[in-house]
Amino acid sequence: MITSLLFSLFIIAILGLLIFDLFTVLLTYCIYWYEVSNSNTGLAKKRFSWRNLQRVIRLIIPEVFFDFITIAAIPVGLFRNKNQTLHRGQTPVLLLHGLFVNQSCWLWFRWQLRQQGIQNVTTMNLSSWHSEEALTELLAKRVDELRHQLGVNKIHLVGHSMGGIIARNYVQLRGGQDKVEKLICLGSPHYGSKLATFSLDPLGKLLIPDSDFLQRLNNAPKPEKTKVTNIYTNKDNMVLPNANNHLPWGEPVELKNMGHTSLIYRKAPITATIAALKRDIEPAT
Repeated sequence: MITSLLFSLFIIAILGLLIFDLFTVLLTYCIYWYEVSNSNTGLAKKRFSWRNLQRVIRLIIPEVFFDFITIAAIPVGLFRNKNQTLHRGQTPVLLLHGLFVNQSCWLWFRWQLRQQGIQNVTTMNLSSWHSEEALTELLAKRVDELRHQLGVNKIHLVGHSMGGIIARNYVQLRGGQDKVEKLICLGSPHYGSKLATFSLDPLGKLLIPDSDFLQRLNNAPKPEKTKVTNIYTNKDNMVLPNANNHLPWGEPVELKNMGHTSLIYRKAPITATIAALKRDIEPAT
Protein backbone atom coordinates (compact mmCIF):
# COMPACT_ATOMS: atom_id res chain seq x y z
CA MET A 1 0.00 0.00 0.00
CA ILE A 2 2.72 2.48 1.00
CA THR A 3 4.84 1.47 -1.99
CA SER A 4 1.92 2.07 -4.37
CA LEU A 5 1.21 5.44 -2.77
CA LEU A 6 4.85 6.54 -3.06
CA PHE A 7 4.98 5.38 -6.65
CA SER A 8 1.78 7.30 -7.43
CA LEU A 9 3.17 10.45 -5.81
CA PHE A 10 6.37 10.03 -7.80
CA ILE A 11 4.45 9.76 -11.09
CA ILE A 12 2.33 12.78 -10.18
CA ALA A 13 5.45 14.79 -9.39
CA ILE A 14 7.07 13.81 -12.70
CA LEU A 15 3.93 14.68 -14.66
CA GLY A 16 3.56 17.96 -12.79
CA LEU A 17 7.15 18.89 -13.53
CA LEU A 18 6.75 17.96 -17.19
CA ILE A 19 3.56 20.01 -17.55
CA PHE A 20 5.18 23.01 -15.86
CA ASP A 21 8.23 22.64 -18.09
CA LEU A 22 6.16 22.42 -21.26
CA PHE A 23 4.07 25.43 -20.23
CA THR A 24 7.20 27.50 -19.50
CA VAL A 25 8.87 26.68 -22.83
CA LEU A 26 5.66 27.34 -24.80
CA LEU A 27 5.06 30.62 -22.99
CA THR A 28 8.60 31.91 -23.48
CA TYR A 29 8.54 30.99 -27.17
CA CYS A 30 5.17 32.74 -27.56
CA ILE A 31 6.77 35.88 -26.14
CA TYR A 32 9.77 35.30 -28.40
CA TRP A 33 7.43 35.07 -31.41
CA TYR A 34 5.66 38.25 -30.34
CA GLU A 35 9.01 40.08 -30.25
CA VAL A 36 10.22 38.75 -33.60
CA SER A 37 6.96 39.10 -35.53
CA ASN A 38 6.53 42.71 -34.45
CA SER A 39 9.97 43.54 -35.80
CA ASN A 40 9.27 41.70 -39.08
CA THR A 41 5.57 41.72 -39.96
CA GLY A 42 6.15 39.52 -43.01
CA LEU A 43 6.79 36.56 -40.71
CA ALA A 44 3.17 36.52 -39.53
CA LYS A 45 1.95 35.47 -42.98
CA LYS A 46 4.06 32.30 -42.85
CA ARG A 47 3.48 31.36 -39.23
CA PHE A 48 1.34 28.30 -40.02
CA SER A 49 3.40 26.96 -42.90
CA TRP A 50 4.54 23.34 -42.60
CA ARG A 51 8.19 24.40 -42.58
CA ASN A 52 7.63 26.79 -39.69
CA LEU A 53 5.68 24.19 -37.73
CA GLN A 54 8.58 21.76 -38.17
CA ARG A 55 10.98 24.41 -36.89
CA VAL A 56 8.78 25.02 -33.86
CA ILE A 57 8.70 21.31 -33.04
CA ARG A 58 12.48 21.03 -33.42
CA LEU A 59 12.90 23.97 -31.04
CA ILE A 60 10.37 23.07 -28.38
CA ILE A 61 10.85 19.31 -27.92
CA PRO A 62 14.63 19.44 -27.19
CA GLU A 63 14.19 22.49 -24.96
CA VAL A 64 11.45 20.80 -22.92
CA PHE A 65 13.61 17.69 -22.57
CA PHE A 66 16.76 19.56 -21.53
CA ASP A 67 14.83 21.76 -19.09
CA PHE A 68 13.23 18.68 -17.56
CA ILE A 69 16.47 16.81 -16.91
CA THR A 70 18.12 20.01 -15.64
CA ILE A 71 15.41 20.56 -13.04
CA ALA A 72 15.19 16.87 -12.16
CA ALA A 73 18.95 16.76 -11.52
CA ILE A 74 18.95 19.65 -9.03
CA PRO A 75 19.08 17.36 -5.93
CA VAL A 76 22.30 15.83 -7.29
CA GLY A 77 24.05 19.20 -7.26
CA LEU A 78 23.00 20.51 -3.85
CA PHE A 79 26.33 19.64 -2.28
CA ARG A 80 29.86 20.34 -3.38
CA ASN A 81 31.59 17.36 -4.94
CA LYS A 82 34.74 16.93 -2.87
CA ASN A 83 35.95 14.00 -4.94
CA GLN A 84 36.68 15.98 -8.11
CA THR A 85 40.12 15.01 -9.38
CA LEU A 86 42.17 18.00 -10.52
CA HIS A 87 45.76 17.91 -11.74
CA ARG A 88 48.44 20.34 -10.58
CA GLY A 89 50.07 22.50 -13.21
CA GLN A 90 47.12 22.31 -15.62
CA THR A 91 44.85 25.31 -16.12
CA PRO A 92 41.42 24.42 -14.67
CA VAL A 93 38.03 25.19 -16.21
CA LEU A 94 35.43 26.48 -13.74
CA LEU A 95 31.80 26.12 -14.91
CA LEU A 96 29.22 28.65 -13.67
CA HIS A 97 25.51 27.88 -14.00
CA GLY A 98 22.56 30.24 -14.49
CA LEU A 99 19.53 31.20 -12.41
CA PHE A 100 17.34 28.71 -10.50
CA VAL A 101 19.51 25.64 -11.18
CA ASN A 102 22.79 24.40 -9.73
CA GLN A 103 26.06 22.71 -10.67
CA SER A 104 24.28 19.47 -11.65
CA CYS A 105 23.26 21.07 -14.96
CA TRP A 106 26.88 20.68 -16.10
CA LEU A 107 27.08 16.87 -15.78
CA TRP A 108 26.78 16.18 -19.52
CA PHE A 109 28.82 19.24 -20.52
CA ARG A 110 31.65 18.38 -18.15
CA TRP A 111 31.74 14.77 -19.34
CA GLN A 112 31.96 15.96 -22.95
CA LEU A 113 34.89 18.25 -22.12
CA ARG A 114 36.74 15.38 -20.49
CA GLN A 115 36.09 13.14 -23.48
CA GLN A 116 37.92 15.74 -25.56
CA GLY A 117 40.97 15.82 -23.30
CA ILE A 118 40.00 18.75 -21.06
CA GLN A 119 40.37 17.00 -17.70
CA ASN A 120 40.68 19.82 -15.17
CA VAL A 121 37.00 20.75 -15.02
CA THR A 122 35.20 21.79 -11.85
CA THR A 123 31.92 23.44 -10.83
CA MET A 124 30.44 25.50 -8.00
CA ASN A 125 26.97 26.50 -6.85
CA LEU A 126 25.71 30.08 -7.22
CA SER A 127 22.56 30.75 -5.21
CA SER A 128 19.88 32.76 -7.03
CA TRP A 129 18.97 34.40 -3.72
CA HIS A 130 22.32 36.11 -3.10
CA SER A 131 23.36 39.48 -4.47
CA GLU A 132 25.63 39.75 -7.50
CA GLU A 133 28.45 41.06 -5.33
CA ALA A 134 28.14 38.19 -2.85
CA LEU A 135 28.30 35.69 -5.71
CA THR A 136 31.23 37.51 -7.29
CA GLU A 137 33.04 37.34 -3.95
CA LEU A 138 32.39 33.59 -3.77
CA LEU A 139 33.71 33.25 -7.32
CA ALA A 140 36.84 35.27 -6.48
CA LYS A 141 37.47 33.02 -3.48
CA ARG A 142 37.03 29.85 -5.57
CA VAL A 143 39.36 31.17 -8.28
CA ASP A 144 42.09 31.83 -5.71
CA GLU A 145 41.55 28.38 -4.17
CA LEU A 146 42.03 26.73 -7.56
CA ARG A 147 45.10 28.80 -8.41
CA HIS A 148 46.84 27.97 -5.15
CA GLN A 149 45.71 24.33 -5.08
CA LEU A 150 46.91 23.64 -8.63
CA GLY A 151 49.91 25.95 -8.74
CA VAL A 152 48.73 28.04 -11.72
CA ASN A 153 48.41 31.78 -12.22
CA LYS A 154 45.20 31.78 -14.23
CA ILE A 155 42.07 29.71 -14.82
CA HIS A 156 39.35 29.52 -17.49
CA LEU A 157 35.72 30.46 -16.79
CA VAL A 158 32.68 29.13 -18.67
CA GLY A 159 29.37 30.74 -17.69
CA HIS A 160 25.88 29.87 -18.89
CA SER A 161 23.24 32.61 -18.73
CA MET A 162 23.61 34.50 -15.43
CA GLY A 163 26.83 32.57 -14.78
CA GLY A 164 28.42 34.48 -17.64
CA ILE A 165 27.24 37.80 -16.17
CA ILE A 166 28.74 36.98 -12.76
CA ALA A 167 31.98 36.00 -14.53
CA ARG A 168 32.02 39.31 -16.41
CA ASN A 169 31.42 41.21 -13.18
CA TYR A 170 34.43 39.46 -11.67
CA VAL A 171 36.66 39.97 -14.70
CA GLN A 172 35.68 43.55 -15.61
CA LEU A 173 34.84 45.19 -12.29
CA ARG A 174 36.62 43.17 -9.62
CA GLY A 175 40.09 42.84 -11.16
CA GLY A 176 39.61 39.23 -12.18
CA GLN A 177 41.17 39.59 -15.61
CA ASP A 178 44.60 39.15 -14.04
CA LYS A 179 43.51 35.66 -12.93
CA VAL A 180 41.34 34.53 -15.85
CA GLU A 181 42.93 33.42 -19.11
CA LYS A 182 39.71 32.76 -21.03
CA LEU A 183 36.07 33.61 -20.42
CA ILE A 184 33.38 31.83 -22.43
CA CYS A 185 29.78 33.01 -22.14
CA LEU A 186 26.91 30.76 -23.23
CA GLY A 187 23.58 32.48 -23.81
CA SER A 188 24.34 35.26 -21.33
CA PRO A 189 21.89 38.21 -21.29
CA HIS A 190 24.58 40.88 -21.55
CA TYR A 191 22.04 43.65 -22.03
CA GLY A 192 19.29 42.00 -20.00
CA SER A 193 16.05 40.29 -20.93
CA LYS A 194 12.48 41.53 -20.93
CA LEU A 195 11.53 38.30 -19.16
CA ALA A 196 13.50 39.47 -16.12
CA THR A 197 10.51 41.59 -15.11
CA PHE A 198 8.79 38.32 -14.11
CA SER A 199 11.61 37.31 -11.77
CA LEU A 200 10.76 36.84 -8.10
CA ASP A 201 14.31 37.15 -6.79
CA PRO A 202 16.59 40.23 -6.59
CA LEU A 203 19.33 38.63 -8.72
CA GLY A 204 16.96 38.05 -11.64
CA LYS A 205 15.72 41.63 -11.48
CA LEU A 206 19.28 42.82 -12.15
CA LEU A 207 18.75 41.50 -15.69
CA ILE A 208 15.98 43.96 -16.50
CA PRO A 209 17.29 45.86 -19.55
CA ASP A 210 19.09 49.09 -18.65
CA SER A 211 19.28 48.22 -14.95
CA ASP A 212 21.93 50.14 -13.01
CA PHE A 213 23.97 46.95 -12.68
CA LEU A 214 23.95 46.20 -16.42
CA GLN A 215 24.76 49.80 -17.31
CA ARG A 216 27.72 49.73 -14.94
CA LEU A 217 28.90 46.40 -16.32
CA ASN A 218 28.53 47.35 -19.98
CA ASN A 219 30.19 50.72 -19.50
CA ALA A 220 33.23 49.08 -17.91
CA PRO A 221 36.37 48.71 -20.07
CA LYS A 222 36.63 45.47 -21.95
CA PRO A 223 39.12 43.06 -20.38
CA GLU A 224 42.42 43.32 -22.25
CA LYS A 225 44.08 40.41 -20.42
CA THR A 226 41.25 37.89 -20.79
CA LYS A 227 40.23 36.28 -24.08
CA VAL A 228 36.44 36.39 -24.31
CA THR A 229 34.25 34.16 -26.48
CA ASN A 230 30.52 34.86 -26.60
CA ILE A 231 28.42 31.88 -27.74
CA TYR A 232 24.73 32.54 -28.30
CA THR A 233 21.73 31.30 -30.25
CA ASN A 234 19.41 33.21 -32.56
CA LYS A 235 16.39 31.37 -31.10
CA ASP A 236 17.00 31.99 -27.41
CA ASN A 237 13.66 31.81 -25.59
CA MET A 238 14.96 33.37 -22.36
CA VAL A 239 17.02 36.33 -23.60
CA LEU A 240 14.56 38.71 -25.22
CA PRO A 241 15.19 40.39 -27.52
CA ASN A 242 17.89 38.06 -28.83
CA ALA A 243 20.13 41.02 -29.69
CA ASN A 244 20.71 41.40 -25.95
CA ASN A 245 22.93 38.32 -25.90
CA HIS A 246 25.46 40.01 -28.21
CA LEU A 247 28.68 41.68 -27.09
CA PRO A 248 30.40 44.50 -29.03
CA TRP A 249 33.79 42.95 -28.23
CA GLY A 250 35.26 39.49 -27.84
CA GLU A 251 34.82 36.66 -30.33
CA PRO A 252 31.16 36.03 -31.27
CA VAL A 253 29.87 32.55 -32.11
CA GLU A 254 26.27 32.55 -33.30
CA LEU A 255 24.41 29.24 -33.31
CA LYS A 256 21.06 28.65 -34.93
CA ASN A 257 17.80 26.92 -34.08
CA MET A 258 18.23 25.98 -30.46
CA GLY A 259 16.90 27.28 -27.17
CA HIS A 260 18.50 28.67 -24.04
CA THR A 261 19.05 25.48 -22.05
CA SER A 262 20.12 23.58 -25.17
CA LEU A 263 23.35 25.58 -25.08
CA ILE A 264 24.72 23.35 -22.30
CA TYR A 265 23.64 20.06 -23.86
CA ARG A 266 23.81 20.11 -27.64
CA LYS A 267 26.84 19.31 -29.75
CA ALA A 268 27.37 22.68 -31.47
CA PRO A 269 27.79 24.86 -28.33
CA ILE A 270 29.92 22.21 -26.60
CA THR A 271 32.14 21.95 -29.69
CA ALA A 272 32.44 25.74 -29.85
CA THR A 273 33.40 25.86 -26.17
CA ILE A 274 36.05 23.16 -26.61
CA ALA A 275 37.47 25.00 -29.63
CA ALA A 276 37.71 28.23 -27.63
CA LEU A 277 39.39 26.48 -24.69
CA LYS A 278 41.93 24.72 -26.89
CA ARG A 279 42.76 27.73 -29.04
CA ASP A 280 46.26 29.13 -28.48
CA ILE A 281 47.00 26.64 -25.71
CA GLU A 282 50.15 27.40 -23.82
CA PRO A 283 51.65 25.64 -20.79
CA ALA A 284 50.25 26.99 -17.52
CA THR A 285 52.62 29.28 -15.66
